[in-house]
Amino acid sequence: MIESLPRREREVFEVLCGLGEGTAAAVRGALADPPSDSAVRTLLGRLVAKDLVSHRTVNQAYVYAPVEQTEAVAETALQRLVQTFFQGSAAQAATALLGMEPRLDSDEIEMLQRAIDKARREAE
Repeated sequence: MIESLPRREREVFEVLCGLGEGTAAAVRGALADPPSDSAVRTLLGRLVAKDLVSHRTVNQAYVYAPVEQTEAVAETALQRLVQTFFQGSAAQAATALLGMEPRLDSDEIEMLQRAIDKARREAE
């Protein structure tokens, strides 16, 4: 569903997911190339209408929050990133990510090893 959103709605949704929750002003402030205040409110309203975002009133201001699981959004965004920058290769993306991290702790290494072992079993 997220991948089918228009570009600006997707950007606003992804920023809101990163924030966890926030006002229209907070969302606008976190956008790289923000549209006007009213445009951000309109985009948030569209996301509410699509049941991707909810809102509540706090001190006479709407506070928006994503309805969809953040994990699902992260997976969709990661798939787009892998397709765009790594020609669809999860291995190339993982190698690049590991190169960014100067030091992994033992829990992270174990988690990666379990994922590799699972992928190996599924490939057989």
